[in-house]
Amino acid sequence: MKKYIKKASTLGAGIGLGALLVAGLSGCQQRSDQGGATAQPQQKNAFVVIEEVKPGKYKIAEEFPAKETRIILKKLDGTEKVLSKAEMDELIKKEAAKVENGTSNLVKPDGAQVAQQGGMSIGEAILASAAGAILGSWIGSKLFNNPNYRNTRKAGYKTSSAYNRSVNSFKRGARSTTRSSTRRSGFFGGNTRSMTGTRSRSGFFGG
Repeated sequence: MKKYIKKASTLGAGIGLGALLVAGLSGCQQRSDQGGATAQPQQKNAFVVIEEVKPGKYKIAEEFPAKETRIILKKLDGTEKVLSKAEMDELIKKEAAKVENGTSNLVKPDGAQVAQQGGMSIGEAILASAAGAILGSWIGSKLFNNPNYRNTRKAGYKTSSAYNRSVNSFKRGARSTTRSSTRRSGFFGGNTRSMTGTRSRSGFFGG
């Protein structure tokens, strides 16, 4: 487990994560100065550890920005598995169908309570994670504008500290790249502050 996180931390370090929260994770709302909201596509990636907390029930144990999207599944018996892209896509596709017909706990009014008390299915946990926002961007409008989903995904973390670490890690990446972009760019390649002076106040983590 530790070696996966150490490796992912190395992958994520030092890269330009500017668009991760500035553009917002897939389908997230970003508010303009006039108070409007626009959906922005996700361009970056996330490393996610999803842990089984009860038989067949999962919570998000850890996640942070990385060069490549990876999901580590940690089972009750202590075994760990790196999900393949095909496996992630299949799980997301199945859960997306439930989102569409309203049977997924992610969009049910009592979804947050269910996630908090018992955990989520593996598909729900993936779609509640940053990786789900990236890989499941095509169903973004069904999720990210849904208040039930926002409440449920927050309840889907193993601990409140895990949620807060996730929020902060993505925010740090966004702020760092915003500052870097401000220093290097301008309409004519000069140094200008006005181009990036306004920060998005909302997004996947509602920051």
